[in-house]
Amino acid sequence: MNIENPYAGMETRQWLRGNLHAHTTASDGRKPIQDVINSYATLGYDFLMISDHDIVTGPADYAKLDPRGLILIPGNEVTRNGPHLLHVGADQRIEPDADRQLVINAINAGPGFAVINHPNWEHDFNHWSFDQLDEWQNYLGMEIFNGTIGRLDGSPYATDKWDRLLSRGRRIWGFANDDSHLPVEDVGLGWNMVGTTDRSVAGLMDAMRRGCFYGSTGVNITAIAVTGNRIRVETENADRILAYHQTGMEFARVDANAIEIEVPTRARYVRFECLGRGGRAAWTQPFYLEAE
Repeated sequence: MNIENPYAGMETRQWLRGNLHAHTTASDGRKPIQDVINSYATLGYDFLMISDHDIVTGPADYAKLDPRGLILIPGNEVTRNGPHLLHVGADQRIEPDADRQLVINAINAGPGFAVINHPNWEHDFNHWSFDQLDEWQNYLGMEIFNGTIGRLDGSPYATDKWDRLLSRGRRIWGFANDDSHLPVEDVGLGWNMVGTTDRSVAGLMDAMRRGCFYGSTGVNITAIAVTGNRIRVETENADRILAYHQTGMEFARVDANAIEIEVPTRARYVRFECLGRGGRAAWTQPFYLEAE
């Protein structure tokens, strides 16, 4: 069995904390852009993407501001005419066509990538239906945690739809973002820890494309190793770790801060959820499996 490890060389990388989903008064956020940057810098973040609705915030906009030490990624949330998605690394505004596949294709024609937003938002938990997620192709990832949805209709979590897609053989990374709008309440709820050797926009983008990151709401993963057909995950502060494979089936559980499992023969992917106190969590990316 060949286990694709997105965290290979983890110990040689810088691990940078950041949020890809933040709004300002340019759209429906409550704080001007410099104040948003200040909020994340104060919390010790390393990178941030401003994602105002159908407005690209790019290098020329950031050049007018004090980055406060943050790596600022150009971005946009494509909103009008359909379910929302992030254009990460945006170099231009993409027309928000009702056919979201056309939007994704246009994003992929440039230097950026697409991330599906809050799939389980709204009263029917269906901002993005599973059929849509299954139909659309070539988006890099989806928000498996969106902090702001915790105060709105629906669920901030979308690991259910993620597992269904992964079980169908789709290769999709899981992101955790704030989707911050309110000045205090929406900031620092969920973030991405990205492993890179290049502390730049390009380095972050490359690492995320390869899946060398994990989503977190407060649990820190310290080591991940693949040896033969075994995977070991170590954390700083998890109390329980769960291992899943296709159809979202839990196949291993430990009440400890580390786990080591043997990959089941029939598994097509394996992923881990690391749970801590007070609802804190971290989610690894899937380890994709292929028979040798």
